[in-house]
Amino acid sequence: MRLGSEGVIPVPDPPHASAGPDAAVDENRLEELIVEAQTALPFELPDLANRCASALGLGTALIYLVDLQQQLLIPLDETLEPLPVERSLAGWAYRTVTPRVADAGDDVMVWMPLVDGAERLGVLAVRTPSLDGVRMRRSRMLAFLFAMLITSKRAYSDWLAARARTSTMRLPTEMLRAFLPSHTIGSSRCVSTAVLEPAYDVAGDAFDHSVVKDILHTMILDSMGHDLNSGLTTSVAMAAARNARRGGGDLADVVGSVDQALAQWLPDHFCTGVLCRLDALTGELRWVNCGHPPPLLIRAERVLGGVLDSPPQPPIGLAGQFAPAARQVHETTLEPGDCVLLYTDGVVEARDADGAEFGLDRFTDFIIRSSAAGQRPAEVLRLLIHAILDYQRNQLRDDATILLFEWRPQYW
Repeated sequence: MRLGSEGVIPVPDPPHASAGPDAAVDENRLEELIVEAQTALPFELPDLANRCASALGLGTALIYLVDLQQQLLIPLDETLEPLPVERSLAGWAYRTVTPRVADAGDDVMVWMPLVDGAERLGVLAVRTPSLDGVRMRRSRMLAFLFAMLITSKRAYSDWLAARARTSTMRLPTEMLRAFLPSHTIGSSRCVSTAVLEPAYDVAGDAFDHSVVKDILHTMILDSMGHDLNSGLTTSVAMAAARNARRGGGDLADVVGSVDQALAQWLPDHFCTGVLCRLDALTGELRWVNCGHPPPLLIRAERVLGGVLDSPPQPPIGLAGQFAPAARQVHETTLEPGDCVLLYTDGVVEARDADGAEFGLDRFTDFIIRSSAAGQRPAEVLRLLIHAILDYQRNQLRDDATILLFEWRPQYW
């Protein structure tokens, strides 16, 4: 395959690629490499990727991981330079989760997105002398393999964590980020995605999302203060919520567990938050709002004002006479395609040079317009958090966290 006059084309899935003479693969060698991958150290992945590509009849392969702020694609090969997410073919593949192909001298370069489940990790650059359906499929297989390898190994690799950073991280942020889940999780029925800034200096904000069978749990927290105690408060809150969920507790049990944990271990600290439970089969949504900005429901490209409002309840973790007797759990039923938006006040209170707030209208309008333009939820939030940072000249006065989940049943 050769490329057109513009030198770059997006590549759809090939229909049925026939296996010609070039399709032969040394299966024994490939099996050896896959077995080796299980024990390979993270810094050995670049060399392993090249050898796997060769065994598949391709050329070379380079791994790029996205940085914490999703602005750069950073190569695992430390001799190479990062690529911008916004102005590169690699970035195009990352943003759209779609392969991109370009001429590379006498060869062809395939930029393949690295995705684990719903989480975008980066891109895989495969260089091959020519491209057909077979090589395209093998490039995709290679990307799937290394996405799983990276996900499994980054849980214990400080080297991989360091490669994704472009600045020094403060201790409270380091502690808090150790508790954060992947930015994006999901299935064929629902997806949840979140962003958090400032990436290297956050302390009081946090998000959490988890899937228990067909139930999606989401949570957003905003702790008082901006120091190590703030990070400790939100970390204890997340641990208590997970402990209750994994013990089979319902939404009321989860909120009660967080209340008790903070009151017992950090009696002088509290946080606001919203906890949600979505049944991905029926669309039933249950939520508890503890002194936090109310969630927003987006349906058919507009915000349904007040639908998820609820009577005010105290923040989480108040002890003694201030502790609530019981939490109110509210309930509604979503329609297919509905999005629910959770956010902390640092998002809408970001101010420009003249002191004007970013505001709720600008916030929701950005999400609606980006979604209507066909952007995926994770890309919508990436663009939005950068717009908020630009609005405040990269100097946020408060943590800004956004979590968006969408219900999209298989048949609608």
